[in-house]
Amino acid sequence: MELPDPRNAGILVSINGELKPRAEARVSVFDSSVQGGDAVWEGLRVYRGRVADLDRHLDRLFASAHAMAFAEAPPRETVRAALFETLRANGMTDGVHVRLTLSRGEKVTSGMSPEWNRSGCTLIVLPEWKALVYDPEGIRLITSSIRRNSPQCIDSKIHHANLINNILAKIEANHAGVDDALMLDLDGFVSETNATNVFLVRGGEVQTPHTHSCLPGVTRATVIEAAREDGLQVAETNLSLTEVYTADEMFTTGTAGALTPVLEVDGRRIGSGSRGPLTERLQRLHRERAYAEGEPIGLQAARANGRSETGVITGSTNGTRTGDGA
Repeated sequence: MELPDPRNAGILVSINGELKPRAEARVSVFDSSVQGGDAVWEGLRVYRGRVADLDRHLDRLFASAHAMAFAEAPPRETVRAALFETLRANGMTDGVHVRLTLSRGEKVTSGMSPEWNRSGCTLIVLPEWKALVYDPEGIRLITSSIRRNSPQCIDSKIHHANLINNILAKIEANHAGVDDALMLDLDGFVSETNATNVFLVRGGEVQTPHTHSCLPGVTRATVIEAAREDGLQVAETNLSLTEVYTADEMFTTGTAGALTPVLEVDGRRIGSGSRGPLTERLQRLHRERAYAEGEPIGLQAARANGRSETGVITGSTNGTRTGDGA
């Protein structure tokens, strides 16, 4: 099997605190993630020895778990310890993406009800050597026929692992031969793509959709802060497809791809058809923040050497653990 990055053939994956080689990293067929996509997750990016925006990601992970009524979630420090232990074990300090998943855990019998979950949550730390997933010079989009969920369906503020909605939109993009799909809300306004938040630049103002029907992304929030601190005007507003087509610039934000210019939507060229000056400026500002303000892996290693290992999950999915209240 050919991997996008051959280094990932030898990675170690943490499952409830046990480091497993890639080929042996498994969860039970009774795990809730398998039974119904009943899990929450975060994507983390490691830059130059630092995990970017870690506290914001953990805040969202535990908020999502709380909204989903997960019982016996591991404490926050346990998740942090498992993350940094896994990165150290793999010797990973840069160019790394981590998929951090927390499922409702293993069931005693197949079924939908959380009453069958009696052994606590399952925590998976999956790190990979992975460069930014999009071309930094720009991508092309089509508009999907699949609508993004509104709060009257499934609240997009829950970062859950049941991604069929997004996957169907991505299939449309694949069939169209473009990079991703732009998704609208139930009223026809722009929401986000199947994988990222969306920004427009119009008349020098940076615009982005409300988070009514899209994930309030961590990278999105960081970019908004960086833009405002740099003196740019940022507006959260309803955006139509016509406003997309006639924008001066457009870009997407997300952990896996950082800031990515959008060059074309539905065959319409956006702006000049190349990366715009404000997009390039915000790419630089985001990189500077990520490099300077992330959680240092080395600091975590020093902390680990000076403490007991009681904060690390040990044992199997059958152990009972208490949560931190999310």
